[in-house]
Amino acid sequence: MRLSRRLSLSEIFLVPLILFIATGVGLVTALLGAGLWDIISWVGLLAPVAVIVWAWNRRSHKH
Repeated sequence: MRLSRRLSLSEIFLVPLILFIATGVGLVTALLGAGLWDIISWVGLLAPVAVIVWAWNRRSHKH
């Protein structure tokens, strides 16, 4: 059982902010070139997908 406590604004918005930055970096680097830029863009654009898969697996294993 989880104890409830109030979260600060930084705790609430930290992960969305990181995902926003990763996605933005991914989109910008996709426009810059090929090679290493492609790898950086894929990593940045896959970050939200990885978080969704992680959360989905975590939630499905709790039940």
